[in-house]
Amino acid sequence: MFQIVPFIAIFAIFYFLLIRPQQKRMKAHREMISSVKRGDTVVTAGGLIGKVTRVQDDEVQVELAENVRVRAVKSTLADIRTKSDTPANDTDKK
Repeated sequence: MFQIVPFIAIFAIFYFLLIRPQQKRMKAHREMISSVKRGDTVVTAGGLIGKVTRVQDDEVQVELAENVRVRAVKSTLADIRTKSDTPANDTDKK
C-alpha cells in the first residue's frame, strides 16, 4: 500500500501543475477562435497581422495589405485583437 501512495501523489502533482492548466489554455483558445468575426484584427501563428475579411467553417480570409488576402486555418490564429472604437492616442480633454 505504501508503495502506491507516491505514484498517486506524483500523478496528482502532474495533473494540477501540467495537465489542468494546459486544458484551460486549450479551452480559452477554442473559445477565442470560435468568436472571430469579420473586421477583427488577428495575429497568425507565423506572426502575420491582418484584418479578417471572411469567416468560413474552419478557415478565415485575412487581408494583410491592400488587395493582399490569404486564407488561414482558424486553429493557426494565435491572437485576436478586436477593433477598438477609440484610437490609442486620443485623450479625454475637458
